[in-house]
Amino acid sequence: MSEKTNAKPGDYVEIHLSKLIYEGVLLETPESEKGIVLLKLDSGYDIGFNRKDILEIRLKKRAVEKEEKVEIKKNHEKPNVALIITGGTIASRFDPKKGGVSPLTSPEDFFKFYPELFQLVNVSKIEIPFMKFSENMDFQDWQKLAKSVEKLLNNPEIKGIIITQGTDTLHYTSAALSFFLRNVNKPVVLTYSQRSSDRASSDANLNLQCAALAAISDIAEVMIVGHGTSNDDFCYAMPGTKTRKLHSSRRDAFHVVNSEPFAKIYPDKIIKISDYKARNPEKAKVDAVFEDKVALLKFYPGQNPNILDYYLKNKYKGIVIEFLGLGQIAAKGASESWIGKLKEVQAKGMIICAAAQTIYGRLDPYVYSSAREILGTGVIYLEDMLSEVAFVKLGWVLGHKDWAKSKDKIREKMLENMSHELNPRLEIDGSV
Repeated sequence: MSEKTNAKPGDYVEIHLSKLIYEGVLLETPESEKGIVLLKLDSGYDIGFNRKDILEIRLKKRAVEKEEKVEIKKNHEKPNVALIITGGTIASRFDPKKGGVSPLTSPEDFFKFYPELFQLVNVSKIEIPFMKFSENMDFQDWQKLAKSVEKLLNNPEIKGIIITQGTDTLHYTSAALSFFLRNVNKPVVLTYSQRSSDRASSDANLNLQCAALAAISDIAEVMIVGHGTSNDDFCYAMPGTKTRKLHSSRRDAFHVVNSEPFAKIYPDKIIKISDYKARNPEKAKVDAVFEDKVALLKFYPGQNPNILDYYLKNKYKGIVIEFLGLGQIAAKGASESWIGKLKEVQAKGMIICAAAQTIYGRLDPYVYSSAREILGTGVIYLEDMLSEVAFVKLGWVLGHKDWAKSKDKIREKMLENMSHELNPRLEIDGSV
């Protein structure tokens, strides 16, 4: 770099090509790409240039070598909330030298990047039970998180709890907390960011503001709070067991399925949409048992039912299978009928539950004869329960050894509406 500029990674520069000029933050170049110059544009996107195509790298502004210290003044008139950080884009800051992110781990970090949050509440406590990409999380992380939340739910000085996590498995975590936490007495709010804080289109700020309002509201539920539309106008507070990530990159990636949000949240007000459990004086308890020998399987045309032998061999206790339509998989007339294999594995003690592939709608095994035949094998049809939620709930139910002794008890518990996971009245979609 020295032959063309005295700029260093982190500096704001202009890169001059033969006909174009680009502005942005100069990034460090990985060892494997020494012939490339990387730049983070003002839009937040990164771009690479072949070094030989660059005429000049002109320094515009030096990077700040020392971070400015910030002081947070607590206002005793504002309610106290706790922040639990597990990772994710929302709890990260851009490192101008590396072009990547590093975690925000203190109230001062959050104040610097999200000062609007502190205008609404005092972030009086920050806990970091673990830091992981959400795809690396498992049931043991859900258990750790539930134990952290339980202590804060029973802390009278804390008005509500905000949890930050990556988006990819956020709806699994919200489902797990919905079952692991009993007698929830104040808001438990999971929030996220699809786009990092260095991008002009970041959704982090509004999501955190809305999460703060949800955390001090009367909604004593486990909920996901995030953008209601692709604009920065409002968020939804969404039930933890009826919400799913439905888009890979949009800011309003999460939507309520087969139900309604609890509320619509603007930066200055909350509008109630559906019923919820209100803030109360009960003592919250943790019930974070989980049988990890459960699986989620998607049926596809022509699939060989002998796939179930793998799970039997590896001592799996239960499987949720995503069925087609109203609840069909290959049966009479198919080259690979599942009827015999379903009878066999269930006779050997495996629990088989059916959820819908369609996302919206519910299963009804009484419409077609093939589904009635499948029902007769003992498969538990889970109505409108989302398949990811069904997977988490089955692991939780089977984790109770006294329940797991009886298939009738397992069926009863899987079909008991414990945390809004079942809805007898289906909504068209989750928007209001």
